[in-house]
Amino acid sequence: MKYTSMLAGLVLATPVWAADEPVLTVYAYDSFTSDWGPGPVVEAAFEATCGCDLQFVGAGDGAALLSRLLLEGASTPADVVLGLDGNLTAQAAASGLFAPHGLIATTASALPVPYDDALFVPFDWGWFAFVYDKTRLATPPDSFAALAASDLKVVIEDPRSSTPGLGLLMWVKAAYGDAAAGIWTDLADNIVTVTPGWSEAYGMFLAGEADMVLSYTTSPAYHLIAENDATKAAAPFTEGHYLQVEVAGKLAATDQPELADAFIAFIGSEAFQSVIPETNWMYPAKPLAAGLPEGFSTLIQPEKSLLLGADAAQAARDGALAEWRTALSR
Repeated sequence: MKYTSMLAGLVLATPVWAADEPVLTVYAYDSFTSDWGPGPVVEAAFEATCGCDLQFVGAGDGAALLSRLLLEGASTPADVVLGLDGNLTAQAAASGLFAPHGLIATTASALPVPYDDALFVPFDWGWFAFVYDKTRLATPPDSFAALAASDLKVVIEDPRSSTPGLGLLMWVKAAYGDAAAGIWTDLADNIVTVTPGWSEAYGMFLAGEADMVLSYTTSPAYHLIAENDATKAAAPFTEGHYLQVEVAGKLAATDQPELADAFIAFIGSEAFQSVIPETNWMYPAKPLAAGLPEGFSTLIQPEKSLLLGADAAQAARDGALAEWRTALSR
């Protein structure tokens, strides 16, 4: 997750390394690698310990990231990929491109669900939600049915290129099962447009081009903490909210296996995890020594978490995508 411009003050200068320093290439989604995302701070912190040159490469949104990796195959220059989620890990694992991380699962986790995967390590998590502006919308819908029955305009992300977009498909499928197609038919006239990724959608919402945007329950924390703006909120839905766990994995073809292992282990460190809440605006995967920033206490806490397992999400994906495309093409 990701927010424009206003976080430039958090960026640290990147050291210039000698030409013979080993290079570790990490693919990540664009907002992670941006000047205002976690990338620059994580890069500086890891380089201070690794004696290497960590190079983040932006590769679109999360689903586009996997598509690029599958296209490159074993010849990919990436050593580590950061930014897939539980809706994509089954497909990623089936590609054979990832190697076991070798870490021992621990109980020292801030995740709301158990997580143990030999290939992928979680680095943050959050719940999807529709975000609105309280000065423009006094009473938000409290369910998909209420949203569909309203004349509100929303902007969402494309599930073929964006993990939030795919997460929305899984949210509707997990909540409604065989009735999901009908929900999409009812929602179709509320959707202003479908953007390639999160940044474009959120920018349209901030520009007043939609009443609500598909984002996260944590999005209002950015506005409150970084902008001292308490006007944004996430609408709690009675169906529950779909959970996203974002992960990183080591590529089997890496020519820097030891550095890749070191970076995967670094993800669980305080130095990495403490950056997440106020740059990626998500919940960290590990408990923080100082706790969460104060503004996070104001966020909604869904009473029900929805989540399909990796294999179930993979099995549901094509059908859910077909339902979505049919409804939006009418």
